[in-house]
Amino acid sequence: QVQLVESGGGSVQSGGSLRLSCAASGYTSSTMALAWFRQAPGQERQGVATIRRDGSTNYADSVRGRFTISRDNAKNTLFLQMNSLKPEDTAMYYCAASKYYNEYRLRVASYNYWGQGTQVTVSS
Repeated sequence: QVQLVESGGGSVQSGGSLRLSCAASGYTSSTMALAWFRQAPGQERQGVATIRRDGSTNYADSVRGRFTISRDNAKNTLFLQMNSLKPEDTAMYYCAASKYYNEYRLRVASYNYWGQGTQVTVSS
């Protein structure tokens, strides 16, 4: 079983930055594909970025060039550096893990384990 715990959310003004972290525990967490998703009130959960075991990444068009996903396998930690934040980035952010180490798709159904989320609020 994999446990995921997010941290680093908060409130920031438009144009600001935040860095989210996700501490993973479990036997195979370092070999899994990991991802960040977000969900705004009244909207479906959507993929933000994914990172495979080998470090290759995939981003949603809405965040490409502003957000950077990374992982530290030795510390079983996932990161999301968010720069140039916009009000439309406001959402609950979740980290997720896939049993398939090569997963890269930004879809909810591809991920087996989820954290509880951390809130990000961007004001204009």
